[in-house]
Amino acid sequence: MDVDSDPSTYLAQALSNPNLPQELQPFYEAFERFYSHKLWFQLTSTIEAFVAAPSSGPFQIDLWNSFIKDFSSKLNQLKLVSIGIAVARQFQEGTDGREFLAALTEKVDGPNTQEAFVLATMELAHFKLLLGENDATKESMDKCEKILDMMDSVDLAVHASFYRVSGDYFKARAEYADYYKNSLLYLACVNVETDLLPQQRYERAHDLAVAALLGKIYNFGELLMHPILDALTGTEHESVQNLLFAFNAGDIAKFEALVPSLSDEILQTNYAFLRQKICLMALIEAVFRRPTSDRVIPFSVIASDARVPIDEVEHLVMKALSLKLIRGTLDQVSSTTSISWVQPRVLDRTQIAGLKERLTTWSDRVTGVGEFTQQQGAELFVQ
Repeated sequence: MDVDSDPSTYLAQALSNPNLPQELQPFYEAFERFYSHKLWFQLTSTIEAFVAAPSSGPFQIDLWNSFIKDFSSKLNQLKLVSIGIAVARQFQEGTDGREFLAALTEKVDGPNTQEAFVLATMELAHFKLLLGENDATKESMDKCEKILDMMDSVDLAVHASFYRVSGDYFKARAEYADYYKNSLLYLACVNVETDLLPQQRYERAHDLAVAALLGKIYNFGELLMHPILDALTGTEHESVQNLLFAFNAGDIAKFEALVPSLSDEILQTNYAFLRQKICLMALIEAVFRRPTSDRVIPFSVIASDARVPIDEVEHLVMKALSLKLIRGTLDQVSSTTSISWVQPRVLDRTQIAGLKERLTTWSDRVTGVGEFTQQQGAELFVQ
């Protein structure tokens, strides 16, 4: 729409536009009222509500160019960038969105607007990633990480943007562990129920589950307790959710039962890795279930628990030692391994119940020793 450069004239013409949806007219009336009285805070809040309205998409670029740019320096720069991000997503071509955000990023690059600068830079990096500019994306990530490390207090929206885009970068490079870490940090910065659409929750839960399974991650209790996983319940990928619980419990039988039902080709392709990982998880669980006084384990027991040939047990234990999942020693002569430490991890309710039982047994033994000592050495105690 060709309009005069004057904001007031633009608003008047926008209100007379027959193509303007009726539900958007109150926004333009409020724009005119707040702009004329220079109520920048109220104007900012109204613009944020406007860009959040589903029907406002076709009008956002025009609003920015003909109205918001006129007073952009008077607004909170972090909120200005948030509005600009919504506008950038309205461009049909990714290159246009990138150029728009590049100009906005340059505008907020100042010593007093570093939060806004990081937010704009990371969202610009998102467009770069979509356009296949991976190296430029990584440079932006590294630059913003250094800035964030020097800041004492950062708005959650800025951290959310940083972790989301970083996660997307690692996903594109199939770096599962880094994607898993950044994606969980992203979820910690948002409200899953209100900030993510159902499809976004579903995709994020699926990607996290796959990353947990295929990454060198052996403690994903945090994910198992996160509500994001509920998005997989009742879907075609529910078997992936169940597989996570099987891995956490070191349940090889359940793993073998679930594998045929997996619809993810990437999981089927990496079956050999998954098989080795479930064997390691079974070893960890077997060690964890045993009391600390009974952790000299014969190879035959490990072979049975992990379902591996006895001649592969030594390699399995050495693998666990190298990954720092356990600490201990191997005795080839007696075909046993002595475990002194198991990697801490988040426990499910069943594992917590088992831990409670062992603590109760330990407490009873300590009480018994105390009572025995008191009975046998009564003459040593001064009444």
